[in-house]
Amino acid sequence: MEHGPIFVGGADRSGKTLMRLSLSAHPDIAMTRRTYMWTYFYGRYGDLSQRENFNRCLAAMLQHAPMQVLQPHPDRIRREFGQGEPTYARLFALFHGHYAQRLGKPRWGEQVGAIEGYADQILAAYPNARLIHMIRDPRERFSKIRSSARADKSPVGSAAARWRHSVRLARANLRRYPDCYLVVRYESLIADREATLREVCDFLGEEFVPGMVTLENAMRFSDDPRLDRAAADAPESIGAPGEASLGSVSRRELAFMQGYAGQEMLAYGYTMGSLRLSLKDRLVLALVDWPTNMARAAVWHALETLHASFPAQITRKQLIAKTR
Repeated sequence: MEHGPIFVGGADRSGKTLMRLSLSAHPDIAMTRRTYMWTYFYGRYGDLSQRENFNRCLAAMLQHAPMQVLQPHPDRIRREFGQGEPTYARLFALFHGHYAQRLGKPRWGEQVGAIEGYADQILAAYPNARLIHMIRDPRERFSKIRSSARADKSPVGSAAARWRHSVRLARANLRRYPDCYLVVRYESLIADREATLREVCDFLGEEFVPGMVTLENAMRFSDDPRLDRAAADAPESIGAPGEASLGSVSRRELAFMQGYAGQEMLAYGYTMGSLRLSLKDRLVLALVDWPTNMARAAVWHALETLHASFPAQITRKQLIAKTR
C-alpha cells in the first residue's frame, strides 16, 4: 500500500516541533511546518476546475509567506494540476510533493497546529494519510505559555478552552479513524523518546531510524531557528502539579483547569493535583475566577467558530491574541 502524507497537530505548546523534527530526520520523510493550506485555502475559491478560480487560488497561495519555504514552481504546478482531478487536496499535495522530491524523499508531511479540526476532509482526500495528535498536561502547557508571554496576557480560561477542544477532537477522531489517527503524549516522548518514536514508526508503516532520536539530518526551519534547537536539545522536565516547574501559575488557576478539564485530563492519564486553598481563595475562585474564566472560554469558542468560517479574516494567531 502506498504511504500517504503525515500531519502533526495538537494545541500550541504540546510538543509538535519536537515530533516534526524527529520525523524529518527520517531519510524517507520530508516535514514542513505551518503552511496552513487547509486553514486558509481549502474550498475558499470555488470549483478549481474553473480556470479563473484555480488561478485566483494559486496566486493567493504563491503570495502566502509561509509557502515560500516550499520553493514552489508555478509553471510546474499549473501543468501537473491540469493533468488530474481538480481538487484542493491535490493542489496542496503538488506543493508538498515537489518539495519532498527536491529533498530526495518519497513521503511528505506537515506540522500544523489545530489540523485535527480538518481530519474528516484530510482523510476523505488522502485515505492513506496519517495524523499524529500531540497532547500535553494542560497545567504544564499553560506554564510554558506563561513563560513566553506577559502573565497578564495569558488568561487561563481561553488556554484551558483551547486544550479541552483539541483533546475532545482527539478522542472523536480516534474513534472514527482508529487506523489513521495516533495520539501521542508529550510526556511519553520526553520520558522515552526511542520507544515512543518506534511506536510512531509502526503507526506510519516506516522503519525506525536511530537518527530520529538524535535528530541527525533533521530539517530545521523556523521564524526563529533557536526555537527548533531548543525543542530538540532542551526537553523540559515534567513536574508534578504545584511544583516549581509550574512557574507563575497560581493555585486558583490550577484549580480551575482541573475543574474545567478534569474529565479529559483523567482520560489521558493526567492525575489531579492536591490543592489546598484558603477560604479566601476558595471564595475568590467561585465568585470571581470561575465566571471570568468561563466567559473567556466562551469568547474563545465564539471566535473559533468565526475563524472556521472566515479563516482569511481571523487567523489562528489573531484568535489567540484576541483571547489574551
